[in-house]
Amino acid sequence: MICNARARAGTEFVQKETKVMDDLKRLIRDVPNFPKPGIIFKDITPLLANPAGLALAVELLANPFRGQHVDVVAGAESRGFIFGIAVAQALSCGFVPIRKPRKLPAEKISLTYQLEYGHDTLEMHRDAIAAGQQVLIVDDLLATGGTMKACCELVEEAGGHVLGIAVLIELMFIKAGARFTDYNLHSVIRYESP
Repeated sequence: MICNARARAGTEFVQKETKVMDDLKRLIRDVPNFPKPGIIFKDITPLLANPAGLALAVELLANPFRGQHVDVVAGAESRGFIFGIAVAQALSCGFVPIRKPRKLPAEKISLTYQLEYGHDTLEMHRDAIAAGQQVLIVDDLLATGGTMKACCELVEEAGGHVLGIAVLIELMFIKAGARFTDYNLHSVIRYESP
């Protein structure tokens, strides 16, 4: 009798979790052929415009890291700012912006990294993260992982410890997660195929 109740409760939990993920996915719009032909862009602006969807997304990003002693959240320009600041507030910690070149006024560290076609550069204030601080890196999407890997390297160069990585969306079919086996990677929504 108790076993049957536990099995039912487990099944109900999975069904509720699946419904929540489906509700969030409905708030993410597919835009074909953006920013170039053949790409299906995951547009989060409908989710951002929906108060309940936005609140739920932030909670699901933050929850695995509650009680983990996160000192600071870092996020890359620009959508990492949106979710990173909200997660920092939810975890009662500060936020560190990781920016494109020539946007930060004080002494900074920078990293140039390879993209599929070309390269990009990210910068962070040298004093933004103290040695030994526990850092959670937050972004909206993990695709190829180049930007996220650069963020991890900047945090580590500053002397911080990457406690975890939290992304709203992970494109599983690109398999970027394999680049982050040394980190605690948490993704809220996973797409198995394009």
